[in-house]
Amino acid sequence: MTRRQALASFGAAVLGFAAFPLVKAANQGTRKVLFFTKSSDFEHAVIKRENGQPSYAETYLQSIGPKLNIDFTFSKDGSLFSKEYLAQFDAFCFFTSGDLLSSHKFKGSRNPGDGNPAMTPAGKQALLDAVAGGKGFVGIHAAADTFHTGETGNTNTSQQRTWRYKNFGDKADPYTRMLGAGFMVHGMQQQATVSVIDKNFPGFETLGASFTRKDEWYSLNDFNHDLHVLLVQETATMGGIEIRSQTTDTNAWKPYLRPAYPSTWARMHGKGRVFYTSMGHGDNGPELGNDWDFPQFRSILSGGLTWASGLADADVIPNIDQVTPQAWELPPMSPPVAGFPPKA
Repeated sequence: MTRRQALASFGAAVLGFAAFPLVKAANQGTRKVLFFTKSSDFEHAVIKRENGQPSYAETYLQSIGPKLNIDFTFSKDGSLFSKEYLAQFDAFCFFTSGDLLSSHKFKGSRNPGDGNPAMTPAGKQALLDAVAGGKGFVGIHAAADTFHTGETGNTNTSQQRTWRYKNFGDKADPYTRMLGAGFMVHGMQQQATVSVIDKNFPGFETLGASFTRKDEWYSLNDFNHDLHVLLVQETATMGGIEIRSQTTDTNAWKPYLRPAYPSTWARMHGKGRVFYTSMGHGDNGPELGNDWDFPQFRSILSGGLTWASGLADADVIPNIDQVTPQAWELPPMSPPVAGFPPKA
């Protein structure tokens, strides 16, 4: 069966699955959401505060909060995480990186981390328990580059991470299991197409069948089998003529030499709603600017926030085995690739 046939078969199955419960919102009151952006590894420009001013992402979320009926709290302080602190929020939105139990800066590394206070192991467990107990969670881009299985704050962030090229399954870090997958590596920013699987999910109604965008696309591993896939990374044309004409570095496209895989999804974690999108890197080159200004990304993010925080409903039947059955096939190993392709 081809993937197209599998998608059609799955769609027919959904129509006959009326007994599967729709996830319902409790009420429509204002939600409190913690936007947490501590970076223990690379700090993306879109979440970086300059001269004490809010980051680009914080400014944007503050502007849309009233429209979404969401009251955002912004923090980079992991030491605050406890059962009591987290209890005040309805959902958590992470744009983080690395081992959040580490606060030191990496001397001599191009990815020094931001030096903000770390979580404690108890704080991390409090987060996982809060989500399993019914709180929502939204992960943006580098949220998948967080709490890697078997890695600590002392991991060399500039080396080839050969140990990531496997699916750990039940032995994966509990955070990865909660999120639904983990980050392995990315190539250089390039144009790529994502297919829209569920046009009924909040924020996805106007995306069409697919769209193309230049971004820092993540190659992911360790997908849960219970994911409700919303967007699929179509890899067939990645590393095509455009990117190959701009660089001779084959590592620019090696991360995408694999079958199609999920790039955005929703899942239930215990009683909690979890949403993740690999989009949202930020600056993707002078010709395309910041993807936080990209209408499709804004719609995707707003939909994820409203669903995860309980302001919108969605049917999240697991569909990963049908729509991306080869998602667990991983690409050949390649070292880290940074920056934009050089000009031809």
